[in-house]
Amino acid sequence: MAQAAAKQQIFIWEGANRQGHKIKGEVGGKNLSMVKADLRRQGIVPLKVRKKPKSLLGQRKKKITPKEIAIFSRQLATMMAAGVPLVQAFEIIGRGHESISMQEMVLKIKGEVEGGGTLAEALKQHPRQFDPLFCNLVHAGEQSGTLETLLDKIAMYKEKTEAIKGKIKKALFYPTAVVVVAFIITAILLIFVIPQFEALFQNFGADLPALTLLVLKLSALFQEWWWAIFGAMGGAIYGLMEAKRRSQKINHLFDRLLLKLPVIGEILNKATIARYARTLSTMFAAGVPLVEAMVSVAGAAGNSVYTQAILRIRDEVSTGTQLQAAMRSSQLFPNMVVQMVAIGEEAGSIDQMLSKVADFYEEEVDNAVDALSSLLEPLIMAILGVLVGGLVIAMYLPIFKMGSVV
Repeated sequence: MAQAAAKQQIFIWEGANRQGHKIKGEVGGKNLSMVKADLRRQGIVPLKVRKKPKSLLGQRKKKITPKEIAIFSRQLATMMAAGVPLVQAFEIIGRGHESISMQEMVLKIKGEVEGGGTLAEALKQHPRQFDPLFCNLVHAGEQSGTLETLLDKIAMYKEKTEAIKGKIKKALFYPTAVVVVAFIITAILLIFVIPQFEALFQNFGADLPALTLLVLKLSALFQEWWWAIFGAMGGAIYGLMEAKRRSQKINHLFDRLLLKLPVIGEILNKATIARYARTLSTMFAAGVPLVEAMVSVAGAAGNSVYTQAILRIRDEVSTGTQLQAAMRSSQLFPNMVVQMVAIGEEAGSIDQMLSKVADFYEEEVDNAVDALSSLLEPLIMAILGVLVGGLVIAMYLPIFKMGSVV
């Protein structure tokens, strides 16, 4: 079935509808005759049908982003709610998407469903775009006959999680930007500006201040070894990211250090709790058993410290421990979150309580990121001012010294 879907090609067609109006578009199909038959079934008389030509340079296929999957989820949920048949919904979404990669993926999913497969099975053929959590929720919707409702919940879940990711990226961007901009400006001054003063100081005829000598030595170092300095920094960053990706121990250590950073660590903790609550709430609402749901929740945590803790919570819950007790023993969740879960367990409304927790912490993250942005804007100016001002003062100290002697 997957092989059949993989053989689909994109065809460009022109035809006439029932009113006689000429229309055109693109559609996926295994061959020319099947595409024509499919168009006729839709009430379109095909006039011209041909394979979509490939560019001489090859079609540029961009990586499908999580944001595009979130938009796809909302489009599919909206069309299902409007009563559009599933296969036709895929046709409309695929045909109207600008991304070639998204077009091909959606049309392949359409081919799988048309061939008799379930939507969950079709999505599992694309694990990079649709994680086990997404597929499990779709499967639960198909089994319970509530696919339309579940697709709406999935769309909301994807939108909320992508919004949280965007806020985290924004929070991490500012400190990174401060460091990068400060380093680049300092390097430019040391390589191009300071040497002009050095030529002036050669005929100074007196001992230079210690700060000036230090800056001149740094300038000479950057002028001679700038390629090694930039290369070493780039290599160190690349090596650290590769080590984080390949080694679970380094990844765990890196994640633990991030959570302990001032300000940033607090934002990351709140964001992870919000993601945990949102994911578990969505799984509960879909009727997924708790122990099974915790596996998907752990995978969606986004931080290895929380991932390991959630898996331990799952093990405790599987032996009969209450969820709130297992969460309290992990010592990662604030008392308010634990108490909300405890109330939810007693009232039989865990999904609603977790949804409220997610809403609260998502708002907390939003406020914290805005506060961080407001704090860092003047901080960036202060850091750049100190760096540039320090270099300027170091260069003008000898001139001031010469003026005092005269």
